[in-house]
Amino acid sequence: MSNQEVKDVEESFYAIGPDGKEVKYDVLFTCESNDGSKHYIVYTDHSVDEGGNVRVFASTYTPGVENMELKPLETEKEWKIIEFMLEEIKTQIESKNEQ
Repeated sequence: MSNQEVKDVEESFYAIGPDGKEVKYDVLFTCESNDGSKHYIVYTDHSVDEGGNVRVFASTYTPGVENMELKPLETEKEWKIIEFMLEEIKTQIESKNEQ
């Protein structure tokens, strides 16, 4: 996924959370694997963990489907790619804030 296109999406969606209540999630970005076989969505509910960090989630999905089904990432490699992309975005934001 080194040359993947990252699409900024200004959208939200609702899903049933672990407690059975509807939760609003904001989409941070979507991207696809180099071979186009997998599509990823990175999103947040703006909740904060014990360390004060905003929780961010990542899943695979099938684009263009009306009732989108989010599926968990399957490999450590997928998580590493998403983590790398989040770090890159964080660096870009910090760089802009310093200017």
